Amino acid sequence: MNRIFGSSASKKPKPSLQDAINSTDTRVASIEVKIKKLDGELGRYKDQMSKLRNGPGKDAIQQRALRTLKQKRMYEGQLAQLQQQTFNMESAALATENLRNTMATVEAMKVANKEIKKQYGKIDIDKIENMHYDMEDLLEQANEIQETLGRSYAVPDEIDEADLEAGTLPSLEEDEESTSYLADLNKAPDFVDEPPVELSEVGASSSSNAAES
Repeated sequence: MNRIFGSSASKKPKPSLQDAINSTDTRVASIEVKIKKLDGELGRYKDQMSKLRNGPGKDAIQQRALRTLKQKRMYEGQLAQLQQQTFNMESAALATENLRNTMATVEAMKVANKEIKKQYGKIDIDKIENMHYDMEDLLEQANEIQETLGRSYAVPDEIDEADLEAGTLPSLEEDEESTSYLADLNKAPDFVDEPPVELSEVGASSSSNAAES
């Protein structure tokens, strides 16, 4: 029975909106061809009437021209309706496409939202804070290690008064004694009572003694 009468599953699918637009565009193209043909006929009638005098022959051509003009206007009305239908269907198709894109965007956002919640659910704030505190402790220990490695092993960190008297002061006294002999050279000996004689005075006394002799 299904082979003879067919089944519901064998029915043709309903035409889509794009199919309807394509069919209407085909009809529009066909009507435009007819209108162009009628325009050619009207042009020929106009030329014929311009060459004829008033009379039965001219009146017959004029009646043909009027029928052709009415037919052209009828096709022009159909063409305007079909063009309006095409515009409406294209607007509906555009709205449908925008809605489809919007729904796809919404679905993608839902999936992303679920994934974000899932990932954030794996994050423990307390663990992050503890890790932060551990990092601060490690950095502080690293600074202490650097300070320890930067210490000088030759000079003690602290010097008390005993070390100063035992080490530093004797060396300073020795330095003062070593430099004090320079000042002693400028002093006169203890057995000289008079002040030292200048060289100029010695030269003058020698010349006076030589004159007297």
